[in-house]
Amino acid sequence: MSQYQRLFLMVGSDLRHTPAMERAAALARVTGAALHITAFIEEVDTLGLMSGDEQRLQTLVSDNRQWLADEATLLHENGIRVTTDVMLTRDVRQAVLTQVVEIGPDLLIKDVQHQSTFKRLMNTPLDWELLRECPCPVHLVSAVHCPLPRIVVAAVDPTHPEHPYSDLNETVIKAAADLAQQCNAELHLLHVCDSAHTHMSDFGAGTITMPGFGSDVRKSIHKAFEHLAERHEIPVERQHFLSAPITRSIAEFVAHSRTDVLVMGNHTRTLMERMTGSTTEHVVDHPLCNVLAIRAQA
Repeated sequence: MSQYQRLFLMVGSDLRHTPAMERAAALARVTGAALHITAFIEEVDTLGLMSGDEQRLQTLVSDNRQWLADEATLLHENGIRVTTDVMLTRDVRQAVLTQVVEIGPDLLIKDVQHQSTFKRLMNTPLDWELLRECPCPVHLVSAVHCPLPRIVVAAVDPTHPEHPYSDLNETVIKAAADLAQQCNAELHLLHVCDSAHTHMSDFGAGTITMPGFGSDVRKSIHKAFEHLAERHEIPVERQHFLSAPITRSIAEFVAHSRTDVLVMGNHTRTLMERMTGSTTEHVVDHPLCNVLAIRAQA
């Protein structure tokens, strides 16, 4: 039985076929899941208009309904069960989260909205907000090499087995393995070893670094990573142990390996992460990264 019974695709109001739509249709077709598509139209500042221009807004709603009806017809012809909706809202984030609760999807699929660093500092991106608040897994799609993923990579952190979120590794690997099996894709395992965490400062001893300490810690982490891969029967050639900087290393790996989906854990943010963004949120901003974020259970 597929892990996906109901998929939820959110699209914008620009009436175009997107990578996320292509991925959602492919997943629905191969898993047999029902697909619900909603076009969200922001009532304030839509196309530079204020909410008072009711006639133009209603025309936009009508155009979106017709476009979705046409798309639904094509999807039906390909054997996909699909329903559609158009929502006019002043708060897209809240509208999406409300519909997620009402629909109860197994996966929310959305195109990535790339924003400049300056704009991210001024306003939290919608993608980041959904990663932080959406109760179901979120698949943010930037670009697709092919509709169905062929290489699925589970990003894990074996450095802190006693951490409250240690189960997240297992959850991430299971989600990645299920997706890979459903799509007949390769399953890979990835960890980026951050040298900053091999210093004594992590153990409350200031910034002292003992000779050889970093190398020993790295070896220990690598061994834990290999044990994790062995337990899940992931062959050596599909194990990837990289060095920091984390976000850049992941982006370069994705570019060179042609990774289709990077499955990452998504846990509660610290205050600093909420201001500057977590690793998952920054990886999403890379134009080649398609991220499936799995939320940690507190």
